[in-house]
Amino acid sequence: MDAGSHSISSEKSSRYVAPRPPLQEAGSRPYMPSLSTASRNPSAKCYGDRFIPDRSAMDMDMAHYLLTEPRKDKENAAASPAKEAYRKLLAEKILNNRTRILSFRNKPPEPESILTGLRADAASIQAKPAKQRRYIPQSAERTLDAPELVDDYYLNLLDWGSSNVLSIALGNSVYLWDATNSSTSELVTVDEDNGPVTSVSWAPDGRHIAVGLNSSDVQLWDTSSNRLLRTMRGVHDSRVGSLAWNNNILTTGGIDGKIVNNDVRIRNHVVQTYQGHQQEVCGLKWSGSGQQLASGGNDNLLHIWDVSMASSMPSAGRTQWLHRLEDHLAAVKALAWCPFQSNLLASGGGGSDRCIKFWNTHTGACLNSIDTGSQVCSLVWNKNERELLSSHGFAQNQLTLWKYPSMVKMAELTGHTSRVLFTAQSPDGLTVASAAADETLRFWNVFGAPEAPKTATKGSHTGMFNNSNHIHIR
Repeated sequence: MDAGSHSISSEKSSRYVAPRPPLQEAGSRPYMPSLSTASRNPSAKCYGDRFIPDRSAMDMDMAHYLLTEPRKDKENAAASPAKEAYRKLLAEKILNNRTRILSFRNKPPEPESILTGLRADAASIQAKPAKQRRYIPQSAERTLDAPELVDDYYLNLLDWGSSNVLSIALGNSVYLWDATNSSTSELVTVDEDNGPVTSVSWAPDGRHIAVGLNSSDVQLWDTSSNRLLRTMRGVHDSRVGSLAWNNNILTTGGIDGKIVNNDVRIRNHVVQTYQGHQQEVCGLKWSGSGQQLASGGNDNLLHIWDVSMASSMPSAGRTQWLHRLEDHLAAVKALAWCPFQSNLLASGGGGSDRCIKFWNTHTGACLNSIDTGSQVCSLVWNKNERELLSSHGFAQNQLTLWKYPSMVKMAELTGHTSRVLFTAQSPDGLTVASAAADETLRFWNVFGAPEAPKTATKGSHTGMFNNSNHIHIR
């Protein structure tokens, strides 16, 4: 099991504390200066002993010429005025009026010429402008209070729907925060026998939302009318900690290790059961094509399930996995399918693993593995650039932005004071919301605006592929 999870039934403090209203602007915190010490004079440079010349910076030919030039002048004292003018012009153009023989710091500049200037001008015209590095804000754009957020690594309590409404489960309640007008509303509060809420997931239409409960029930709500449409019971033995949608199929993962596909349109909603995990299923993600499902569990296993294999064995009652991946050394909760490569999956391990791994889900091969140094709680791909954002636990409780595939750190976002358990991406892909055990919800403008598409030159598309049926991706 992954260390650091808290029991849901932990005792509350006996001292009464006035409840905080959910999803309100959090109070400002005092600025804490960095404890790291910098150099007292970072711009100081050491040039060595000023009385010892630097031979590597000397021009010996120039030195020889300047030493012998006065002797030649004496010998040719009666030179004609034309020769004297030619000598001065030569010294000005070629020697650039240099009179120093020894150089103690840097080499003298190279003599300029018309050809050198022309080459420099041509190079500046042909050179492409350098790509400016995107500014990444280091602090959260907005911080909201999230009281009673359950500190449990295995749950999934945050999601951002296609209608730009964010849902978050706080204790026994589910709240909706509308990003267009910053309004907050309560969707549902369940009783103690069914609660707390253990998972939330928006349907693709951005109107319906699934709510998983500690009692094993799964509720389906219509948020436009705040109406409970149905409750699916008996799917799992205990709490439902993970949910994932694939069109009209709602996939649920429970602490019993089962993964169940539910068709929410029909009465007998259970249409498939995946059995491969021996412990709680804490991560579920469908690929963008809807053909493959990734599941991670507290048994340190990562499974890839394929829809085509499910349809080939309808009478078996269970579906065989496509790949069973055993490389992680702790619970696998963080899962993210790559938006620009359909068979690329990123997965993150818990506190005893700390690694982000990349998989080719067609072959099951591990393409790369990076030790992040801390528990990986969630992963989010940038929809517009080749970047990956990860959220972490002890010791920094940070969000880290990585450049893919080099996995060079681009930024580390700090502010949370406890592990960053959940993240959700806005529909436009620019903002990421993070919820942490410090009971705050923070919004980060980490991915920024996408680059403007290059306009095609008129007449550049010719030949057999130049027709009106082209689809231009913007």
